[in-house]
Amino acid sequence: MAKIVVIGGTGLIGSKVVAKLKAHGHEAVAASPATGVDCLTGQGLADALQDAATVVDVSNSPSFAPDDVMEFFTTSTRNILEAEAEAGVSHHVALTIVGTNRPQNIPYFAAKTAQEKLIRDSGIGYSLVHATQFFEFVGSIADISTHGDTVRLPGALIQPIAAEDVATAVARAAAGTPAGDFEIAGPEAFGMDEFARRALAFRGDARTVVRDDTAPYYGAVIEERTLIPLDGAQIFGTTLEEWLPANPPRK
Repeated sequence: MAKIVVIGGTGLIGSKVVAKLKAHGHEAVAASPATGVDCLTGQGLADALQDAATVVDVSNSPSFAPDDVMEFFTTSTRNILEAEAEAGVSHHVALTIVGTNRPQNIPYFAAKTAQEKLIRDSGIGYSLVHATQFFEFVGSIADISTHGDTVRLPGALIQPIAAEDVATAVARAAAGTPAGDFEIAGPEAFGMDEFARRALAFRGDARTVVRDDTAPYYGAVIEERTLIPLDGAQIFGTTLEEWLPANPPRK
C-alpha cells in the first residue's frame, strides 16, 4: 500500500493513528522531533516525505501564547506543504477544530484558521478533520479555570470526543481520498461547566465548579454554540461515563 507519513506521529493522536493504519496493512511512518523531523524548522521533512502519497499533520504548538501558536501553525504548515509539493504528495490530512469557521476571539483558533487557509490554497488534495474538544483535555480546562478551590467555566455547549475516536477518524481520512472539510464529535452535548463538574466529581476532586458565562475559555468569552458541531457531523459513540473509568488523571 501507499506510504503515509504522520507528522506528530509520536504524540497522543499521532501514535494512535500510526498504530491504526499499520493494523490495517498500511505503510505508516511516524515523523516528529523524536524521529529527527522538525516541521517548524523543516529539518528532516524532505527525507521523511520521500515516496509518500499521503501526509497526516497532527502536530501541535508547544506554546499556546498567541504569537507562538500562530508562528507554529503557519510556518510548520508552509514547510510541510512545500515538502509535499516537491515529493509529489497527493493528499494532505490535518486535524483541526470545530468552531474555527465561527465568530470567536480565541488566539489558538485564529492560528488553526490560518493553517486551514494555507492547506486549502495549496493545490494539494486535502481532508480537514474538525474535531470537538477531547475528553483528555478536561483536566487542563479545569486547571486553567481554577481560582482557589473554585473552577469557573461558562455554560457554553461542547460535545467532547475521545482521543481514540479522533484517531480513528483521522486514520480513515488518511486511508481514503481527499474529502475536504468535515466535523467529528462525541455523542453528548453539555455545558462546559457540567463537563468539568462530572469529571472532577468522578475523580474525587474537591474543587467546586461554578457556571460563569463571563468566564473565558482559553482567553476568550465564547457563545453558547461556538464549539458545537453542525448538522452532518460524524458522531462517535464513546460517552464520558465510559471514558472516565478507563482514564484516571495523570499523577
